[in-house]
Amino acid sequence: MKPDRIFADTNLFLRYLTNDIPAQADAVSALLERAEHGEIVLVTNALVIAEIVWTLDSYYHLPKTEIEEKLLAVLNTRGIEVIDSEIVLQAVVQYVEKNVDFIDAYNVAWMPRHSLTTAYTFDRKHFSRFEGITVVVPTVVPS
Repeated sequence: MKPDRIFADTNLFLRYLTNDIPAQADAVSALLERAEHGEIVLVTNALVIAEIVWTLDSYYHLPKTEIEEKLLAVLNTRGIEVIDSEIVLQAVVQYVEKNVDFIDAYNVAWMPRHSLTTAYTFDRKHFSRFEGITVVVPTVVPS
């Protein structure tokens, strides 16, 4: 019998990763054990990962390298399925390596999978840090 696939929301990961509410962290730990033993599959997505990054950065003020470590642990936990995990993994690594916002790193990781190499953006600073991406800042064309 296949294990049930159940969506895992951001707050579960945050409770576990920060242990700021120990009783909830313990409950998540029990869920993770069930997932590791194949009883359930916890499914999540890039928006949850982005929210984890945002919260660990803006609320907990963790350094990017520590956030990366925590996210890699999530991505490598048996029994957790992250939709588009290859894109998310690339974004997590480039978030730190390129010192950019996670969302920018995710978008750049997403682009080639959709045959996109040019980005219209006002964020030349971050997008220019990526090889293979042409950055175009929109301007008003005189008529």
